[in-house]
Amino acid sequence: MVIFLCIIFLSENALHFYKEKLRLSLLFQTENMAFFDCKCLRLLISLPENKEFDHPSSTIYFQVENIKTAFEELIKNEVAVVSEPHLVAKMETTETWMAFFRDIEGNLHVLMSEIVV
Repeated sequence: MVIFLCIIFLSENALHFYKEKLRLSLLFQTENMAFFDCKCLRLLISLPENKEFDHPSSTIYFQVENIKTAFEELIKNEVAVVSEPHLVAKMETTETWMAFFRDIEGNLHVLMSEIVV
């Protein structure tokens, strides 16, 4: 499965953000796109091919085992944080925690962790 993230300008800064700040492995890149390994799927960041695709991207939810550790890593890597980890849902046996952050293009993304209680 591939998640498509449209960006304004495929710059070294954009590549650096996903490689160094989010620690995703770069699979390959061309002049107009880059593919990153995101565990069981691939993240494609690309320039819009035409006006139809030139719009803000979808929010990507990154499932993490330990949201506090992952959040501290974002802070350490100077990622623009929108909110600290917080409880968003409490079910019978699990709690869902989320923390929101932005990439260098201003796209909103989320760390998410489901904790057994």
